[in-house]
Amino acid sequence: MPTTKPVIAESIEATDKELIIRVAGEDVRISWDQCSPRLADATPQQRAEAELSPGGYGIHWPTIDEDLAVGPLVSANRG
Repeated sequence: MPTTKPVIAESIEATDKELIIRVAGEDVRISWDQCSPRLADATPQQRAEAELSPGGYGIHWPTIDEDLAVGPLVSANRG
C-alpha cells in the first residue's frame, strides 16, 4: 500500500493579496478568496496575524477564529 507524505509548511507569509506557504522549498501562493470566505472578508491586519502550528500542519488566525489545514489548502492550490 503506497504511503503519502504529509504536507508540512516551513513558513507562511500574509500579503495584502495572498497567503504564501513555503512547502519543501517551494512557495505556494494562494489568493485570500481561495483560502476561505472568512479570510476573504478579513482586514489585512487580521490576515497578518496568522500563526503556523509548531508541527507545520495548520494555520490559525486568532482574531477571526479561523483554522486551516496546510495539506488540503496547498493541494487545492498547487500549480
